[in-house]
Amino acid sequence: MTANLPPQYDPKATETKWQKYWEDNQTFKADPEKGGEPYCVVIPPPNVTGSLHMGHAFEETLIDVLVRYHRMTGRNTLWLPGTDHASIAVQTILEKQLKAEGKTRHDLGREKFLERAWEWKAESGNTITNQLRSLGVSVDWSRERFTMDEGLSAAVLEAFVRLYDEGLIYRGNYLVNWCPASQSAVSDLEVDQQEVEGHLWHFRYPLTDGSGYLEVATTRPETMLGDTGVAVNPQDDRYKHLIGKTVTLPIANREIPIFADELVDPTFGTGCVKVTPAHDPNDFEMGKRHNLPFINIMNKDGTLNENAGEFQGQDRFVARKNVVKRLETDGFLVKIEDYKHTVPYSERGKVPVEPLISTQWFVKIDPLSQRALEALDKSNSPVFVPDRWTKVYRDWLVKLKDWCISRQLWWGHQIPAWYAVSETHGEITDTTPFVVAKTEAEAREKAAAKFGQDVELARDPDVLDTWFSSGLWPFSTLGWPEKTQDLDFYYPTTTLVTGFDIIFFWVARMTMMAGHFTEKMPFDTVYIHGLVLDEKGQKMSKSKNNGIDPLLLIAKYGTDALRYTLVKEVIGAGQNIRMEYDRKTDESKSVEASRNFTNKLWNAARFVMMNLEGQTPQQLGKPHPPQPPLAKGGSKNSPLAKGGSDEDSLSQDGREGGSLELCDRWILSRYHQVVQQSRNSLETYGLGEAAKNLYEFIWGDFCDWYIELVKSRLQPDAEPNSKKLAQQTFAFVLEGILKLLHPFMPHITEEIWHTLTQTGDDRCLALQAYPEADTSPIDPELEQQFELLFGTIRTIRNLRADTDIKPSLKVTAILQSESEKERQILSDGGVYIQDLARVENLTVTASLDAESPLNPPLGKGGQGGSIAGVVGTVQVLIPLAGVVDLVALRGKLEKKLSKVEAEIKHTAARLTNQKFVDKATPDVVQGARDALAEAEKQAEILRDRLKLF
Repeated sequence: MTANLPPQYDPKATETKWQKYWEDNQTFKADPEKGGEPYCVVIPPPNVTGSLHMGHAFEETLIDVLVRYHRMTGRNTLWLPGTDHASIAVQTILEKQLKAEGKTRHDLGREKFLERAWEWKAESGNTITNQLRSLGVSVDWSRERFTMDEGLSAAVLEAFVRLYDEGLIYRGNYLVNWCPASQSAVSDLEVDQQEVEGHLWHFRYPLTDGSGYLEVATTRPETMLGDTGVAVNPQDDRYKHLIGKTVTLPIANREIPIFADELVDPTFGTGCVKVTPAHDPNDFEMGKRHNLPFINIMNKDGTLNENAGEFQGQDRFVARKNVVKRLETDGFLVKIEDYKHTVPYSERGKVPVEPLISTQWFVKIDPLSQRALEALDKSNSPVFVPDRWTKVYRDWLVKLKDWCISRQLWWGHQIPAWYAVSETHGEITDTTPFVVAKTEAEAREKAAAKFGQDVELARDPDVLDTWFSSGLWPFSTLGWPEKTQDLDFYYPTTTLVTGFDIIFFWVARMTMMAGHFTEKMPFDTVYIHGLVLDEKGQKMSKSKNNGIDPLLLIAKYGTDALRYTLVKEVIGAGQNIRMEYDRKTDESKSVEASRNFTNKLWNAARFVMMNLEGQTPQQLGKPHPPQPPLAKGGSKNSPLAKGGSDEDSLSQDGREGGSLELCDRWILSRYHQVVQQSRNSLETYGLGEAAKNLYEFIWGDFCDWYIELVKSRLQPDAEPNSKKLAQQTFAFVLEGILKLLHPFMPHITEEIWHTLTQTGDDRCLALQAYPEADTSPIDPELEQQFELLFGTIRTIRNLRADTDIKPSLKVTAILQSESEKERQILSDGGVYIQDLARVENLTVTASLDAESPLNPPLGKGGQGGSIAGVVGTVQVLIPLAGVVDLVALRGKLEKKLSKVEAEIKHTAARLTNQKFVDKATPDVVQGARDALAEAEKQAEILRDRLKLF
């Protein structure tokens, strides 16, 4: 392998190459037999229906940074990939396909429908896993799981049967959230509370004794057809005298009682609440407390049933209008108010859910949640990062109600219950007896024992809530209920990385299931990340159509650039990040900046390798241990030469003869500081902080400063020992940089590392050891002293730019400071100032002679004088005599200022023209304002420069 990189970095070719290499060579295949300290992460399984969105890209990148880091620190690492079968989403896709063919799933029958579902899974269901590969995720693809594969299906059966046998799963008739679109029950967690502009209708319910009426208010008028009572607060003096009486329900002409209940809010509406126990959660509870009848008026498709009388067959929202119209006609409508309120929507069906009495399967939550609470309160397990989510998680566990786990779908884990339909005339009813078993043969054996050999069985047609199988994910994927080597070694898993929006859906269900079945919490730590917001700071959603396609950005800028952007934007664990994006051009300035960073690294690596003369870091050896030398003209007490000896003194050209030079010591100090910072940040989930520190070190310290500081030492005529030290330091720090950066930018670092080390295909950077910090080279005082040198260099460069001194022209510079320590630092680092600021003659002095020819005002007589700048307490002067034509320079600046002032006048006039402001698009107006601000800034700079003359 040649030790040269191509002139241009090609992210597409490089990333494809290494993604294929890692997978073909099973680089990330975990092996529990190797022992060591395990580090295990199970992927939050994306829906098999999904395609890669920015949330996926963010989450998987965060996980991959952690996994790659811990793998490089020597831990036995497993990142287990997989997907979720997504019952409702898949069934919705298939039913849309069938509808386009003029069919329904019932036309196919269950068996044929499921065949079609599996065909769809085989053809389209792996789209997202293939897209995940483009992110370069370091998962063990040999262990990929699917929530309906054979092993996980066995785990689901085991969990259901065991919970049922323990009395923790039961079948009951309860009020559930019903989605008319998917015609399935949905859990409380699958309901999205949306604020809508609605109405509050006021109706009169006449007292049966004819003595008057009660006025009730409701946001759902159609449900009045199922009213079985009117409730008031027992402390409400307005209605105490009416408690125990009855009203006659309009339209239905049904006599219903007036009763008192603490649940009633006397400030809502009129303080009188219509009670529909079969169609409202609060009314359901009041109905049970007061023994009211439960009248269901709704079919499962959202139309009204026979209990709705003349409105039977009408859609619920059509019926709403017709019920109001009838009440108005009959004189019962009082008024209609505009009313903003929240309406529960089905997240999958995208329609308002309907509270509906239905027979469903439930999990008793209390014993499961109590075990999870005990682990949290006694052992702080799991640990939440950031910690603020601990309380949210705990509060949710405390408030949990029994979990409805049955769904009226065909795609999913079919409930393992068989009904003895021969006992109920061949049909499954609410009272049909049943048996629960893992297989039909086992069910038949159990049923025969109860009902005789001639018993006729029918399996429950419903499937389990997707979250039931997902709740088992951390241990079912490792082989549970079997006692596997993976389960023994990698469980409990180490870290769960997920969004705050599914703490309720998923995290708590996993802790409850794991606590019950394994008696351990399923993970040590839960790292809760924020959201990726769009360019306006808004949450991305399909309804807003404001998503940003990560695949498009990968194609444009490369995977590593996108990954680095996503991580670097994180300021504090768990914080949302904002994605810069131009929808007109599909460009992102922030991702472009990261792409520029990859180019900067690539070019720096090329420069380093071109100057190593074909040698690898291993052949060159590590830089000498730091033995600080004396600098040219320094003393044993020199700040930059702290700890030196006479034998270590610089050679006549200001270079060292045998040990590290000042800039080598400086970069090694900075490098080991960054190693320490990176490790500390990654261990404490400060991923964004680690990424930023690396960026600043690589771009600033290494590329902008160190490379420039050592260029002269790499010339053919350079002193050999000095050159060798520069090469050693170059190679050592560059290889360290590649290792530090690898978890964030795996592809480019892998490519450069292979070229730098001339390593064959038998080894890769992903499996190398992460750098360890050596504290002995860390010298904060030295770093601070170099900041003074760099500040001085920047000041001289700025002064040159201000006076248009040609880059090729070397100047004289005088550095004045009253501080002996500062003067010594400037003297010791003088060679660097001269090299990088193009200074031929450098003078460091304590004071300026009042008679010095340097002191006349700048530009006096059109020539002569000097230009001055300040860095800290150091004054920097550059004599301009014979260097700059000040008269010509002043004329040039005045011409520039005149042009800018004309531009300011023109733009300001446009913005004060109301016609322009009214007719132009907001983007054009804002562009003009930005141009004006920029021009005013330029004018200010030019005026400041003219003041110098």
